[in-house]
Amino acid sequence: MAALKYSKQRESIKTYLMKTKEHPTADTVYMHVKEEFPNISLGTVYRNLNLLADIGEAVKISTPDGGDRFDGEVKPHNHFYCRCCGKMIDLKMDSIDHIDEMASRNFDGLIESHSILFYGKCGDCIKKS
Repeated sequence: MAALKYSKQRESIKTYLMKTKEHPTADTVYMHVKEEFPNISLGTVYRNLNLLADIGEAVKISTPDGGDRFDGEVKPHNHFYCRCCGKMIDLKMDSIDHIDEMASRNFDGLIESHSILFYGKCGDCIKKS
């Protein structure tokens, strides 16, 4: 693969992802990056977010509401999705990497990783109800 050409816009997108813990949508990233680059298009933000995910510099998380979220924390970790407010939260928990080995027992192939998204109600939504 050819070397990736440097882009100030991509760098700004990556910097924003690294700073936030909110797991933003592309629209949210666009609104923040637009402050620095007023002429940036939403399409450019989408392309760069997907590129960052493809090269391992961001994580793309598909959600049940159909929108993708993005995470600047690329070390393996799990997420929680609140079905009430749509908040995406990093879960601090012991490693469950043994799940790859368990899944491999009945699979004729090579499992290299997994992605787990937990669902429920966040603490804020529980307090409101």
